[in-house]
Amino acid sequence: QVQLVESGGGLVQAGGSLRVSCAVSGRTIRWYDMGWFRQAPGKEREFVGQISWSDGKTSYADSVKGRFTISRDNAKNMVYLQMNSLKPEDTAVYYCAAGGVPFRQWSAQSTERDFDSWGQGTQVTVSS
Repeated sequence: QVQLVESGGGLVQAGGSLRVSCAVSGRTIRWYDMGWFRQAPGKEREFVGQISWSDGKTSYADSVKGRFTISRDNAKNMVYLQMNSLKPEDTAVYYCAAGGVPFRQWSAQSTERDFDSWGQGTQVTVSS
């Protein structure tokens, strides 16, 4: 059984930085794309970004491009989301997700349906 556990969320002032981590057990992430999503109060869950299994390339939502960076450590089975220049509108619960298909052909336009395992989420709050 695959388990994903996020950590590192918290309260930060606008303009600040935060790194959230995702620890995966029950499956090696080496062959899977990994993604981050977020859900703000009263809104649908939205795609934040993803990282490829094959060469580590990434894609991001326009709203976070240039501010957020996703990385992975396959040896540790960990995925990270570095968030810089945070804005109040980044306030949300952040979810880590594991791709549902190994060796997946890269698509920069991924959706929730491309991921089959999810963490419980970690709250990130950005104060103005």
